[in-house]
Amino acid sequence: MDNRAEVRQFLTSRRAKIGPDAAGLPTGAGRRVAGLRRSEVAMLAGVSVEYYAKLERGAIGGASASVLDALATALQLDGTERAHLFDLARAADGIPTSGRSRRRTTPASAQRPSLSWVLDSITDGVAFVRDQHQDVVAVNPLGRAFYAPLIGDSGRTPNLARFQFLDPASREFYPDWERFAEMCVSIMRAEAGRDPHDKGLQDLVGELSTRSDTFRTLWGAHDVRTHGTGTKKFRHPVVGEVTLAYEELAVTADPGSVLMVYTAEPGSPSAERLRLLASWALEDNGMVQER
Repeated sequence: MDNRAEVRQFLTSRRAKIGPDAAGLPTGAGRRVAGLRRSEVAMLAGVSVEYYAKLERGAIGGASASVLDALATALQLDGTERAHLFDLARAADGIPTSGRSRRRTTPASAQRPSLSWVLDSITDGVAFVRDQHQDVVAVNPLGRAFYAPLIGDSGRTPNLARFQFLDPASREFYPDWERFAEMCVSIMRAEAGRDPHDKGLQDLVGELSTRSDTFRTLWGAHDVRTHGTGTKKFRHPVVGEVTLAYEELAVTADPGSVLMVYTAEPGSPSAERLRLLASWALEDNGMVQER
C-alpha cells in the first residue's frame, strides 16, 4: 500500500466530511465544495496553507506530534481516526507500530496451549481469537458451534472478511449485514494504517476489492474504527436470532491479535438460545464420536 496515497486520501476524505458551519466558519454563497477548503483546515490547525497542502499530498513524514494533534482537532477526528493519522505518520517515518513483527505469518496464539485453555474455560459465551488479517486462529467449543456457517468443513482457516463479502450465507447470519460490512472494512483500514507493509493484508484487500463491489466502495471511503465493545444481532441456522454483547481484549503476547468474547444478557431469550446451542453442539459431537 502506498503510504503517501493513503495519507492523501484519508485527509481529503475527512476534510470533505466537515461543513464550514460544523467548524464554526461562515458559509458564503457560491461555495463549490461541501466540506472544508484546504485554507480553512490550515487556519483551524494553525499551520500555513502551503504546509497543509504538503501534508495532504502525502508528505507527512517528519510532522510533529503537536502538528498532528492540531490537524486531528481541526478535522474533528475521533479517537480511532486520530490514532490512524499517527499510525500513518509513523509508517511514513519508517517506525514500526506496537513492536509487531512483519515476518510472522502465523500468530503464536494459534499454537499456544495456554490460550486454548483460556478459550475452553469460557463455557457460557462465544470466544475466539482473530489476527490482523481477520483470520480466526483459535475458538472455544461454543464458538465453533456458533460460527458453524463461517468455519464450515473446508479445512481452510476461517476468515471473517472473506465470509462477510464472498459467502452468501453471511447475509442470513448477519441481519444487519450492511453495518457488519462497514465495521469489517473500517477495522481492516485501521490495521492497514498500523502496518502498510503487511503483505497478507495487502493480498486480502486486493482479493476482496476484485471480487466485491461493496468492499471496494467501503475501502475507498477511508473510514476507520476499532471494535471495543457493543452489541450485535445474529441469526443462527439452529437457534435463530440472538442479540449478544461483545468485548474486545488485546492479546498482548501476540501483537495484532485480539480476543473477542460474545455473551448474552443473563435471563434473556438470547441467553437461553446460547444454552440450547451449547447442548446441541455437545449432542452433535457425541453422535459424531459414536459414529
